[in-house]
Amino acid sequence: MRAANRPNPSLWWKLSWQLNLVIIAVIAAVIIGLCIWATTIMSPNIAMEETIGSVIAGAAARDGQGHLELRETLELKALKEQNGQLWYVAATTDGAFVSYGAIPPAYAELARLVHLFDDADIRGSAMTNEIATVETAEAAVGEVRILFGGVADKGWPVLALLSRAYPIYISLLALALPAIFLAVPRIVGRALARVSDVARKASQIEPRRPGTRLPVDGIPKEVTPLVIAFNDALERLESEFRKRQRFLIDAAHELRTPIAIMQTRIDGMSEGQERRRLLQDVARLAETAEQLLDFERNDQATDLHEVVDLVDNARTVVADLAPLAITAGYQISFQSEVESLTRRGNSSALSRAVSNLVRNAIDHGGNAGMITVSVSADGRIDVADEGPGIPAEHQELVFEPFYRVTPKSTGAGLGLSLVKQVVANHGGRVSMKSSSAGTQVAMQL
Repeated sequence: MRAANRPNPSLWWKLSWQLNLVIIAVIAAVIIGLCIWATTIMSPNIAMEETIGSVIAGAAARDGQGHLELRETLELKALKEQNGQLWYVAATTDGAFVSYGAIPPAYAELARLVHLFDDADIRGSAMTNEIATVETAEAAVGEVRILFGGVADKGWPVLALLSRAYPIYISLLALALPAIFLAVPRIVGRALARVSDVARKASQIEPRRPGTRLPVDGIPKEVTPLVIAFNDALERLESEFRKRQRFLIDAAHELRTPIAIMQTRIDGMSEGQERRRLLQDVARLAETAEQLLDFERNDQATDLHEVVDLVDNARTVVADLAPLAITAGYQISFQSEVESLTRRGNSSALSRAVSNLVRNAIDHGGNAGMITVSVSADGRIDVADEGPGIPAEHQELVFEPFYRVTPKSTGAGLGLSLVKQVVANHGGRVSMKSSSAGTQVAMQL
C-alpha cells in the first residue's frame, strides 16, 4: 500500500539531473585525462618542483661576506633525508651558486650557468639517463634558480599538475556549471513540452465527444507508440460504446410495442383493483423505456445552439405536471426573478431535465407539502420539495444511472442521471441540498 501511494517520478527531473551528472563527469574526466596526458610529456620531476623550490628558497641566505649559502633548515634537512639521491645547484641571478649531492658529469658544466635559465626540462642526453629540471623560486636573497635531479620517481605528477592548473579548470567549471544547470532543464523541458500537451488533451477527452484522438505530430518517436496505442484503445472503446447505444435504443424501441399491446388489453378489462394495479405497472414500464430512450438520445445530442427561454420552459413544465402533483397530494408553485431569460441549448432536453426534477419531487416528496420551481436571474433553476430528504451518503450517488436510494423505490433510477447529463451537455452543473425539511436540486446553466 505504501508503494502504491508513492508519487510517480518526474521524467523532466530524472533526465535533467542525470544529464547534468553525465556532463560534469565528462568535464572532470577531460581535466584528469589532460593532466595524465601532460605527465607523459612533462618532466617526471614536476611532482617535486614546488617542494624543492620552496624549501631551498626558505634556506637561501648570505653570509657575512655576502656570499650565497643555504642554511640547514629543518625543512631542508628533512628533504635531504627523504631523498637520498637528491642533488641540486642553487644560483642567484648574479651568478653565485651553491651545490649539494653527486651532480651527474653530464650536468657538471651547467652548474656555473644555472643563473641563465628561468625554467628548463633537461633529458634525453646520450651521456646520461638522469633527468634534470630548472625551477625558479623567490627567496629573501632575491630570485633563486635551482637545477636539481635524483627525484624522478618521487611524488604524484597528476596531483601536482592539478594543483598547478586549478586556475584553468576552476574557471572552466565556474563558467560551465551554471550554463549546464540552466540549459539542460530547459532543453529537457522543451523536448517534453509536446508530451505535456498530449497529456493535457488526453485529460479533456469526454465520452460525449466521440472521434477525439491524441495528436502524434511532434511527439518523440519513443513516445509515439504509446500515443498510437492510446488512440487505438479509444477507438475500441468507442466502438463498444456505440454497440451499447444501439442495443439500448433498439431495446427501448422494441419495448414500446408490447407495452402498448399490454396497455390496450388491460384497458379492455373490467374495472377493479387488479386492473388499476396492472395499469400502474405498465405505466412504470413505459416510463422506464422512455427514460432509456431519453438517456441515449441526450447522450448523442449535439445541437445546443437553439435559443431557449428558461423561464417559459420551466413554466410550461410546471403547467403540464401540475395536475399530476395535485393528484399526488402536493401544492405546486412557479416563481421567477425575471420575465424572460435566454440561453443557448436544446429546448427539449432542458424541458426533460426540469420535468425529471419535478417528477422526482413528486415521487419522493412524501405526498404532502409544497413543490416550488424557481428561476433566478443568473440562470439557475431550482426545484424544492418539503419531503423527508435524502441521506447525506446518498446525495452524490443519486445522480448515477440506475441508482435508487432504497431498493423498493419506484422508477428505474435514471431521472436525476438524465438531469446531470443534460446540464453537463450545456456546460452547467447540478447541485443538491437535502435535510429532514426537504430537498432542493439546482441546475446552474
